[in-house]
Amino acid sequence: MFKRLRADLEAAKRNDPAARNKFEIFLTYSGVHALSMHRFANRLYKMHLKLLARMVSQFAKFLTGIEIHPAAKIEGGVFIDHGTGVVIGETAEVASGVVIYQGVTLGGTGKDKGKRHPTIQKDVVISSGAKVLGGFTVGEGARIGAGAVVLKEVPPHATVVGVPARVVRIRGEKPDLQQEKCDPNAEEIRVLKCRLHKLEEALEKLTGEKFECEKEELFPVAEPEPPQPLSAEEEQPKET
Repeated sequence: MFKRLRADLEAAKRNDPAARNKFEIFLTYSGVHALSMHRFANRLYKMHLKLLARMVSQFAKFLTGIEIHPAAKIEGGVFIDHGTGVVIGETAEVASGVVIYQGVTLGGTGKDKGKRHPTIQKDVVISSGAKVLGGFTVGEGARIGAGAVVLKEVPPHATVVGVPARVVRIRGEKPDLQQEKCDPNAEEIRVLKCRLHKLEEALEKLTGEKFECEKEELFPVAEPEPPQPLSAEEEQPKET
């Protein structure tokens, strides 16, 4: 436990330029406190004292704003910067060298049993507000952009951004991937237009009427309201 604590302190000193010394980190960094309490809760969980372990994890959440399930596997040398709003699920695995910023969720999808939370390999950086959901692996050295929603496996040394997340860089170079050539919104509009065209053809066969829209029907313009006639009182000039 103390070996992992030293690794956590070194990770915080290495990744946070505002950190002055390890003693200050030990006293003031909520991410280090949350990880230390998680190690204790995890040991209780392995001893089948699961209720006590959950109580410790919830107490840590109350103190730090970071919720880590006692069963989660977290190696030494992980740095949780600021940490408020971080949630790490039951079957999540986090390797050493990982940096997690505030608002990150390592969660699952649905109510499936078994491995349903992500495995984060070494030296991954997960930026603020990112959501990594599912039982897949985020490869070593990957970078996840702020606010990204990751729903599938991330290759090693890749950078992913967006909702849902897509790969935009691998080792600093832009990859030639089919995913970048397909806009999901444009694809959905194309499918809807295709179905609408088929429905119009079927209606034309049934009714014999050809369906065409005029420009005014596509973009209706509201007619201006006619001027209202003035009343007798309004027509008379006011005396000054």
